[in-house]
Amino acid sequence: MPSTEMKHAFVTGGGKGIGLAIAEALLKENYRVTIAGRNEDGLRTAARRLSESYPKRDGVESADGTGAAAIAYVVMDVANVDSVMRGIDQAVTRFGHIAILINNAGQASSAPFLKTDVQQWNDMLNVNLMGTVHCTRQVLPAMLAKGWGRIVNIASTAGRIGYPYVSAYCASKHAVVGLTRSLALEVADKGITVNAVCPGYTETDIVQDAVANIMIKTGRTEVQARAALAEGNPMRRLVQPEEVAHTVAWLCQTSASAMTGQAIAVAGGEVMQ
Repeated sequence: MPSTEMKHAFVTGGGKGIGLAIAEALLKENYRVTIAGRNEDGLRTAARRLSESYPKRDGVESADGTGAAAIAYVVMDVANVDSVMRGIDQAVTRFGHIAILINNAGQASSAPFLKTDVQQWNDMLNVNLMGTVHCTRQVLPAMLAKGWGRIVNIASTAGRIGYPYVSAYCASKHAVVGLTRSLALEVADKGITVNAVCPGYTETDIVQDAVANIMIKTGRTEVQARAALAEGNPMRRLVQPEEVAHTVAWLCQTSASAMTGQAIAVAGGEVMQ
């Protein structure tokens, strides 16, 4: 197993929200981190901000010439297998094999079941499920060869229970949890752990979109819409991205090596089974 200083963590959807918080938490643990996503401007801004706090390590310069070798980014669409292959190849060339994979990229949409069209179903499954599959297939061989690895899939409480009007999203996140459990058993004796983290409603752009949708459809104010989303959380508040990130960072540590195949809810007590 490489030293903590040399480990390379790859975070999809890392330019904002939960992914960005995870990238920062892993940088604090002295990992080298590559963030991936489709929005190059957002990734560049995020990488620049993080590089100011977490400078180059081990005298290694980044390929983009910034000199900030602790953090880098690649532009990648997780739903496109060719894009995933290119993006991960770029990341490996820069920082070496990926020891930690955080499958965070995701999409959400809301509609009654009979108004959820085929394209919405395809979008949810292609990004939330197949994006996780594509990335995992690319990094797992090197983890097996090294005899050590951490895979953390960011699912949702929607992967543990059902919610109305988000059937495609719930189905895709349930699939991610099922994948997590199955793969964890396959690699349990290989030095690799596979876990899912299942946040409740979290302070992100996705939740802001949900708030806007509630306001349009119900006429509620923003405060009322946010309160409606927080009602399911016994703490009566939204989860913060940093709270999710701390859980992910712990699962990546050597001390968490007995944790595998779990779907851990970070949801203020909303899910307890």
